[in-house]
Amino acid sequence: MRVKICGITRIEDALAAVAAGADAIGFVFHPDSPRAVTPVQAAQIVAALPPFVTTVGLFVDAGEQRIRDTLAQVPLDLLQFHGDETQAQCVVYDRPWIKALRVQPEQDIAALMAAWPRAAGILLDAYHPQQHGGTGLQFDWSLVPQTSAVPIILAGGLTPANVAEAIRTTRPYAVDVSGGVEASKGVKDADKIEAFMAGVRSA
Repeated sequence: MRVKICGITRIEDALAAVAAGADAIGFVFHPDSPRAVTPVQAAQIVAALPPFVTTVGLFVDAGEQRIRDTLAQVPLDLLQFHGDETQAQCVVYDRPWIKALRVQPEQDIAALMAAWPRAAGILLDAYHPQQHGGTGLQFDWSLVPQTSAVPIILAGGLTPANVAEAIRTTRPYAVDVSGGVEASKGVKDADKIEAFMAGVRSA
């Protein structure tokens, strides 16, 4: 089971995530987020990482030039689109990318996923009318397709207490956590990260 710790804003939090066994760390390049970082901040954190850690940049309806400017400063391995982007907008950066879908009750997730055939993965998150991720909300895991041609990344309200159940219920390719391992918004808690990883391993 692969794990991404998202909303990283500090070098020490990135290193704590890696030490606990996280496969990927995520940077939020959405100015309205309490976990937002600048390209300069993200570049400093990436420079401190050991090898074999996937770096992910999260964008919400950002303009193409802004994304290209960020990529010129930060060596990101993967892009994550969390807004109302089209597939045509996602494919132009010569990077693998994942598309976040905000799940509402009774939605046909398989049908939603079918609209993104070129995505490297689909991240399923809880719907919130004003927020694009990082809400701490959980959606109905029973809606997650049991089989999928595209890797499914489960997000939305995951914590050390529920991640094992979430994995057993949905059998995703990966899980993604932000608020569930924080001391405060944008500041991770190393003990919570360790507990989260222990929950993943116990699933």
